[in-house]
Amino acid sequence: MNKEDLIAMGLTEEQAKKVMDSLDGNFVTKARFNEVNEENKTLKKSVSDRDKQLEDLKKSSGDNAELKKQIEALQQQNADQKKTHETEMNQLKLDNAVETALTAAGARNTKAVRSLLDVSKLKLGDDGKPTGFDEQLKAIQESDPYLFEEKQQTQQNNFRGFQPGASSDVKPGAKVDFSKMTYSEMAAYMAANPDAKIE
Repeated sequence: MNKEDLIAMGLTEEQAKKVMDSLDGNFVTKARFNEVNEENKTLKKSVSDRDKQLEDLKKSSGDNAELKKQIEALQQQNADQKKTHETEMNQLKLDNAVETALTAAGARNTKAVRSLLDVSKLKLGDDGKPTGFDEQLKAIQESDPYLFEEKQQTQQNNFRGFQPGASSDVKPGAKVDFSKMTYSEMAAYMAANPDAKIE
């Protein structure tokens, strides 16, 4: 996530800068964490499989022709595993890119919107974003707008401050504890209260 993503979610440039400064580059997106974690699991399994293969080769090192045959079979097996791993990782990266793009587009339920996408037509671009996604998303937004959050109104039309009759735990001038908020709650609060100060 970068400053432009925060601005696209409704924060002002100053608020987005404050959020990025407070993070100080010390964060990893959930999607990136999942990719690295999945790759780590696959690599550990591959190393374990290779160790087992070496042990089997040590046991059968008597017959040279048989040994060559086993080595060729293992090489083919390893090549197949590598190809499968690359396919799985590419799919995981595409899935994460689609999930991120749906969240940025304001999808209320990413699984529901994703089910309306023709994922077979999506590919992962060089920039890490799904290609062919924008056209499909636009069509879904037009046909099923209730699946997406409404765009923020302009600041002039927003009524800020205490609204009589509206229940709220936060009163004007009261300090807000951001440590008890999720990221999306904090982003929503900052969008609704652009003059709020983060302490």
